[in-house]
Amino acid sequence: LGPRPRRLRLTAWAAGAFFAADLLLWHHAIEAVGAGLATVMGNTQVVLVGLIAWALFRERPAPAALAAIPIAMLGIVLISGALEEGAYGENPPLGVVLGLLTGVAYSGFLLTLRHGAGDQRRVAGPLFDATLACTVVILPWGLASGDLDFTPGLESHLWLIALALSSQVLGWLLITVSLPRLPAVATSLILTLQPVATVVFAAILLGEDPSPLQLVGAAAILAGLIVASVGRSSRTPEVVPERA
Repeated sequence: LGPRPRRLRLTAWAAGAFFAADLLLWHHAIEAVGAGLATVMGNTQVVLVGLIAWALFRERPAPAALAAIPIAMLGIVLISGALEEGAYGENPPLGVVLGLLTGVAYSGFLLTLRHGAGDQRRVAGPLFDATLACTVVILPWGLASGDLDFTPGLESHLWLIALALSSQVLGWLLITVSLPRLPAVATSLILTLQPVATVVFAAILLGEDPSPLQLVGAAAILAGLIVASVGRSSRTPEVVPERA
């Protein structure tokens, strides 16, 4: 916290706008293709962030990141249902588009926050600005679309509290504790379990039933994520977080 240059604060606000877009796109992707597949699609940011950094900041990605692109693209085509009839989801092609845009938006959030953080020892300030900006962007969108509910019921509150305390507070505490204790490659591979677990839990808890081809597509995307993560981790200890 504390005073920071105006440029850094504006950059953090831009990161928050990207994160707002990420959340909005992800939730609409869930409606179109289900929670499991939408989360897998959103995690394409592991591949996209390197390409965007290459285009904007001349940070050449590892060869493995480039090799992961055709693998992930195959998975995207399979999840979209373009090669079959009766694919799972209300609108699988739309879900794929929204899922890809989710990955792009999350990549924008990570890169913008990274390049606008300034002093890396003071991360609370940029995160506060980004969170506030995210709220400011989402609020009018929710009002305009009619999706915003200021008085959710008790059950909804309990689910939100469970989400906050489990995957957010406890999950990120565990990640923060484990990062310095594990090799970067191991951490990257372990974090790819999150989209895998989402597909499994979505089937168990929500009754989602992706087609065999869509499951193969999800596996292909996950394979691409692993290839990209291992290649990046062999060059640098930095780990790009999976979306929560």
